[in-house]
Amino acid sequence: MSIRKKEPARPLPAATVILIRPHRNGFQVYLLKRSPKSRFMPGTYVFPGGMVDPEDYGLDFWRHHVDISLATLQRELGTDPLATEDTLSFVIAAIRETFEEAGVLLVNENGSASLDLCPLLNPGVRASLGPDWFKAHAMEKNWALAVSKLHRWSHWITPKQMPHRYDTRFFVALMPESQICRPDGEEATDGIWTTPKDALIGNLSGEVPLTPPGMATLNQLLVHAHADDLLNAASKRSWGDPIEPRVVPMARGVMILEPWDPMYHHEQIKIERNRLDEYVLTPEEPFSRLWHDGRLWRPVRFREKY
Repeated sequence: MSIRKKEPARPLPAATVILIRPHRNGFQVYLLKRSPKSRFMPGTYVFPGGMVDPEDYGLDFWRHHVDISLATLQRELGTDPLATEDTLSFVIAAIRETFEEAGVLLVNENGSASLDLCPLLNPGVRASLGPDWFKAHAMEKNWALAVSKLHRWSHWITPKQMPHRYDTRFFVALMPESQICRPDGEEATDGIWTTPKDALIGNLSGEVPLTPPGMATLNQLLVHAHADDLLNAASKRSWGDPIEPRVVPMARGVMILEPWDPMYHHEQIKIERNRLDEYVLTPEEPFSRLWHDGRLWRPVRFREKY
C-alpha cells in the first residue's frame, strides 16, 4: 500500500510593519512579545503584524481611505504578479494589525476628521472589536490611512514543513511622533524599543527571543546608520524574490537554511549537532542558517560538516 505524502499547508496572506524611530545610537525598532498562548512562535518578540482579513479587501471602499492613488500604490508598494486589490489588502492589514497589536495608527492627520484614539485604546474595547471595526471606523471618522508612509522591505513565506504557514509582506514605517506604542495585552503581552544590535544580543542571551525572519531582518538593518538612511534605502526597494527558508530536522534540534545558504538546494542534507555551539555567530555577522538548540534560535557559521 502506498503512503500518500502530506501536502504542505497553504500559506495565508499576512503583513508586518517594522516600526522605527530615530535614536542617539542611530534608530530603534519596536518589538512586541507574543503571548505564551499564541499558536505561532509563542513567547517570542516580533514586529507588529498579522493575517490579512476578508474585511481588508475591497478596492472600491478602501481607495477612498488611503492617502495615495491606486496607481501610486501599485508602483510604490506592489509588484507583478500582485493585483492592485491584493497590494491594497496587504497594506490595509499592515496598518490595522499595527493598531490592534501596538496601538499605533498610521493615518494622515491632516486628512482625517477625528483622531481621538483614546476610546479604541481602552484594553476592554480593543479586545471586543468586531471583524469589521476598522472599515466602520474608517468610514465614520473619514480616516485617510497613511499608506505613503509605508515602504517595501521583504517577502517571507513560512517553510513547507511548518503546520501553520504565512505569505508575509514586511513593510517599514516611521513611528508617528504624536503617538506612543501600547501592546494590546492579549496577542502581545509586552513591547520594547530597541536597536537591531541590542535585540540580536538579547536573543543570544535569551532575554529577547526572536523568530527566524525577525533575526534575518534585524541583521539586514544593521548596515543602516540612521533612520533617514534606512527609510531612503527602503523607498528604493522592490519585494524581490520571496524568502522561503528550508527546515532540516536533526537528531536533536532543528536547522533552518535560508535561500542564500550554499546547501539550500541540495537534495539530501544531514546536519549533526556535534560542536554546533562552537560555530554560533556574533550578532553583527551575516548568516545563512539558524539552529534551534531546544530553547532559542541561534545563527551558526556555514560548514558542510560540523
